[in-house]
Amino acid sequence: MKSKRVGVIFLLLIVMYSSQVFAAATPKKNTNQTLAATARSYILMEESSGKILLERNADEPLPPASITKVMTLLLINEAVDTGKISWEDKVTISEHAAHMGGSQVFMEPGEEQTVRDLVKCICIASANDAAVAMSEYIAGSEEQFVELMNKRAAELGMTHTVFKNACGLHTEGHVSTARDIALMSRALVNGHPEITKTLTTWMDTITHRTRRGESEFGLSNTNKMLKWYKGITGLKTGYTPEAKHCVSATATRDNMGLIAVIMGAADGKTRFQEAGQLLDYGFANYKVKVGPTIGTIIGETPIKKGDVSKINVATKETKAFVVPKSNTNSELTYEAHYREPLIAPISKGAIVGEMTYYLDGNEVGKGQLISATDVKKATLKQMVPYMCKRFFKLSK
Repeated sequence: MKSKRVGVIFLLLIVMYSSQVFAAATPKKNTNQTLAATARSYILMEESSGKILLERNADEPLPPASITKVMTLLLINEAVDTGKISWEDKVTISEHAAHMGGSQVFMEPGEEQTVRDLVKCICIASANDAAVAMSEYIAGSEEQFVELMNKRAAELGMTHTVFKNACGLHTEGHVSTARDIALMSRALVNGHPEITKTLTTWMDTITHRTRRGESEFGLSNTNKMLKWYKGITGLKTGYTPEAKHCVSATATRDNMGLIAVIMGAADGKTRFQEAGQLLDYGFANYKVKVGPTIGTIIGETPIKKGDVSKINVATKETKAFVVPKSNTNSELTYEAHYREPLIAPISKGAIVGEMTYYLDGNEVGKGQLISATDVKKATLKQMVPYMCKRFFKLSK
């Protein structure tokens, strides 16, 4: 009996030891270690708020390869918005642009393409020749365009980025970070949501028109996530031997947009898988609470010496806040504070107050309030009742 008891105890000790070994060998659910395992750096950002949900080495400057073109696309779209260029403008391809090398659509010097088609080549085929041609068209030269790129990067708070070309071909000192790439990706998709249609086009064509005649050239999207990731909206891939495999991937589900940036993944397939892992994590664990949308009238406030006595007040922007899905009953509330006194004239869009936002009673952010209309200065006739009222008040 005694030997049986010893055997049972020995067996239990073996089971307990094996369990501890197995537990030690099983990876803990530390997302920073288990997600995007091969990437040199990564970041996961919520699109509307800019909140960072996950990151690793997000401020390490690395070669960004063709993700550089996100900034090129941003400046192109902003140039269209300001009227500097139009989508139907014809751009003549220079010798410099035509001989870029790397990923390209093989345009010839002297060939003409519209801005719209060149942007299509950048978005779908990551064409270096198209990117450089557009940089020259906007700024006069690629060098001058690079100055615009770096200026815009500074405005966006991209503190660890230095651009040296418009397309992302490897050049010593041409660097960015996962965080900075997320910032410019957010600026592009938030400011120009219509570009999503082009970014998610799987295949298309352009027409080459040269002295030898016309020929059709096929474009195939470099972002293979379009084929399998639910809700994918873009954005941009990149590869050079120095940068390895990179991607800035954007996706939207249940009214929440996410930006996943992978830099320096092991191979092309892995970068997409790892970007998908980050996006999956975000969609599984977070949701967005959205305040009143931009332009929503949230109240009215008195104004002095105007042609009206009160003005409608509206939100200047849509504010969104990320909360864990586990907070099922999170309530977003807000409180308006108006500037006093408001004195006419006031233009539509002028700042007239501030909105404070609260989640479960805790302050989480602020936003500006604007006048929803123009308010002119009161005429003499309109001012008489006001002056009489003020006179009798002072004479008491």
